[in-house]
Amino acid sequence: MTTFSDLKHLFGVMACAAALSACDSVPKAPARAPLTDMLNQASQAAGSGQKEQAVTVWKQAAAAYPADKAPWASIAQTRYDAGQYGEAIVSAQEVLLRDPNDKAANSIIAIAGLRLSTRALGDLNRQNGMTPALRTESQDLAKLLRENLGDNAAASATRRPEPAKRREKAEKTSKTDKDEGNKSDPFDLLK
Repeated sequence: MTTFSDLKHLFGVMACAAALSACDSVPKAPARAPLTDMLNQASQAAGSGQKEQAVTVWKQAAAAYPADKAPWASIAQTRYDAGQYGEAIVSAQEVLLRDPNDKAANSIIAIAGLRLSTRALGDLNRQNGMTPALRTESQDLAKLLRENLGDNAAASATRRPEPAKRREKAEKTSKTDKDEGNKSDPFDLLK
């Protein structure tokens, strides 16, 4: 009986030793570079014209420091400056997840979105793909944009006169031209 209880203790000791030795063999995570160093490295790359390398470093910084908005703000601005408005908007939204009150990110989203919309509407017009429903919705959104910008006077000033008013004016002009035309120049009737 002593051999069985000794064997039981021996297995218990071996199990504890195995468990403790496994804790020691876990590889340690490499020390991450300070955020300021990563941001400086990316800024230097961007300053020397290596924008894509800078974006790569900013993305690494964003992965290493997920709560910080600085890498995303730099990516958003770089993409916006390069005319990559869709990617700029996505990066600016990442900034807003970390800081909902960031004015620069909101500005990038607003202006980049307007630039994309303007480009798309221009493309549709050139392709004759502007449907009446799309035109109406675009005009409604443009009106809403003017109201949000506080530019209601510009919206009312750009209205065209109605066709009936133009016709009446043209008829009055042609009658006076005919009457005066007989007196001075016979070719006025052809105008």
